[in-house]
Amino acid sequence: FPSKVAVQMNDTHPTLCIPELMRILIDVKGLSWNEAWSITERTVAYTNHTVLPEALEKWSLDIMQKLLPRHVEIIEKIDGELMNIIISKYGTEDTSLLKKKIKEMRILDNIDLPDSIAKLFVKPKEKKESPAKLKEKLLVKSLEPSVVVEEKTVSKVEINEDSEEVEVDSEEVVEAENEDSEDELDPFVKSDPKLPRVVRMANLCVVGGHSVNGVAAIHSEIVKEDVFNSFYEMWPAKFQNKTNGVTPRRWIRFCNPELSAIISKWIGSDDWVLNTDKLAELKKFADDEDLQSEWRAAKKANKVKVVSLIREKTGYIVSPDAMFDVQVKRIHEYKRQLLNILGIVYRYKKMKEMSAKDRINSFVPRVCIFGGKAFATYVQAKRIVKFITDVAATVNHDPEIGDLLKVVFIPDYNVSVAEALIPASELSQHISTAGMEASGTSNMKFAMNGCILIGTLDGANVEIREEVGEENFFLFGAEAHEIAGLRKERAQGKFVPDPRFEEVKRFVRSGVFGTYNYDDLMGSLEGNEGYGRADYFLVGKDFPSYIECQEKVDKAYRDQKLWTRMSILNTASSSKFNSDRTIHEYAKDIWDIKPVILP
Repeated sequence: FPSKVAVQMNDTHPTLCIPELMRILIDVKGLSWNEAWSITERTVAYTNHTVLPEALEKWSLDIMQKLLPRHVEIIEKIDGELMNIIISKYGTEDTSLLKKKIKEMRILDNIDLPDSIAKLFVKPKEKKESPAKLKEKLLVKSLEPSVVVEEKTVSKVEINEDSEEVEVDSEEVVEAENEDSEDELDPFVKSDPKLPRVVRMANLCVVGGHSVNGVAAIHSEIVKEDVFNSFYEMWPAKFQNKTNGVTPRRWIRFCNPELSAIISKWIGSDDWVLNTDKLAELKKFADDEDLQSEWRAAKKANKVKVVSLIREKTGYIVSPDAMFDVQVKRIHEYKRQLLNILGIVYRYKKMKEMSAKDRINSFVPRVCIFGGKAFATYVQAKRIVKFITDVAATVNHDPEIGDLLKVVFIPDYNVSVAEALIPASELSQHISTAGMEASGTSNMKFAMNGCILIGTLDGANVEIREEVGEENFFLFGAEAHEIAGLRKERAQGKFVPDPRFEEVKRFVRSGVFGTYNYDDLMGSLEGNEGYGRADYFLVGKDFPSYIECQEKVDKAYRDQKLWTRMSILNTASSSKFNSDRTIHEYAKDIWDIKPVILP
């Protein structure tokens, strides 16, 4: 069966395929447990796409027992088998370590341990002393300057000083003779009725599959060293990386015919559509003035199309001669659209403080484009969208600023909108808090289309920067290995915000962007602790390096020859991010299948 069928679980949503395959093999096909488990484990593999809690699902055990009782029985047995494996690996001498590993690795959370395992976590009770022993102790105490007797042990003691005997009222010795001699179980072995009983689907994925992979090099390391470290220690061979990819057929050839024609002309064929390694041939022409001129013309043609799209969807009129600066992705605090818009607010404030001449000399004209959707109940994400649109309403109607700065939020972002925006983009922002973006794929689409990225060392940004060259990527911000320490420093009150960051927050609160109260949004960036406080996503920490990096962007864009060269090299260096490569690696390393040549 595993030689004919491979099931790749993308995140934890399809995890039930593990107990379902076991059910079919055992209940329908009549296989033994061990036979069914061997087949299931060799058939199923797991891709982790994000380290966010919503992707590490925990399903209600009570609901599952009502709807899928047989599947729960199978999961319970898998959980029991897993605990036996953990005990075999770590032994029973160090019960603290064993308890830690079981807590981390169990599939069932807040469920009583089976009796056979619970007995390993017995704590001997402190036995009460007999009246005779107690008399002896009290006699010793009576000879000391003061006598201290624990109230719960003895309620009445009489000391005969002449005979040096201690008389204890046997009826008042608490539980001295009738004490239950049974040992105590560690509370860890019992469920807490105040907490929900859940099935940890991610743990089931790791246990039930033969392979676990992340979707970018840095993400796969985080999966091994943090998210599933105990599982990695137990089964290191299971873990690997498969960096994501996108198809050049859609994301260059289909959505950017102008650029596609130029690539084919300069390479000498359109073979690059199936073999993106050929894109590298563009590198030798990166400084060619004719190619650069054609390249800029194609970009301008795509920008003109987006000008029409923006007018149609928002009513705003923008200039195709300005830099198109784009951040389009799901609205989430870790993706830091808030950092982007605060940077724009800072830019706007500086412009307002300058003369018209100084503005023109200091800033490159920009159209800052946002797009993406916020989950319906994600209030903070909705606030960020509201903030962006309020800033846009103010900036876009400011006659002093004119075409120097425009802000646009494109509603109802989808693939069709992306197919128009990406070919027209010149700067694309991928600015997540380091260590929180698994990979991202829009960064690959932008790079393929000759768009230069500004971003943190996170997700696929790391590998894109390696491929295109450090000089062709605008890098800023804290790195993943620093984040935990920075959050700890914040909690300790050691973080000192940059004056420019404080200036921007005051400006927002001044009411310049309307009457909406942004205290909750700005408050999330303040304080040292508390839910929804303390700037968990490090916007304030990275703000100074972000705005300084944006100044480098302006400087580079003024030199159009340099900028176009960077753009060409981004496209020429993007072959690694072809989904053909990704799929080939899955087929070879996980599914163990070979390609078939079609007649």
